[in-house]
Amino acid sequence: MKIAVTYENGNVFQHFGKSEQFKFYDVEDGNIVSAEVVSTNGQGHGALAGFLQAHQADVVIAGGIGGGAQQALAAAGIKLYGGVTGSADDAVKALLQGSLAFNPNVACSHHDHEHGHGEHHCGANGCGGHQ
Repeated sequence: MKIAVTYENGNVFQHFGKSEQFKFYDVEDGNIVSAEVVSTNGQGHGALAGFLQAHQADVVIAGGIGGGAQQALAAAGIKLYGGVTGSADDAVKALLQGSLAFNPNVACSHHDHEHGHGEHHCGANGCGGHQ
């Protein structure tokens, strides 16, 4: 199994569509056998599902993620664990132990409306915490 995590400075990056790096973990018999950080080379949002497919990801762990990206991952057969925060390594270990805390209803809705200040920052619970 191959697990991909949105990645920045050791942590789960909180905006899937703007992820500049993913950390890929190869897992065999429930154990991490290798890990590497891979640049997305500027690909974003919808293109990331193809990027993850090309890297043979079976699972993605992410922070905030929009509905379009969720649909693209589902169409690619990639299982999503969204709304995850903290250490990327710890999140993968928790997933393997069956104890990963994630939000199955995570939604990053900033694509659907204007914030008025031109910036968007996903919070500790992923996105969707703003009105």
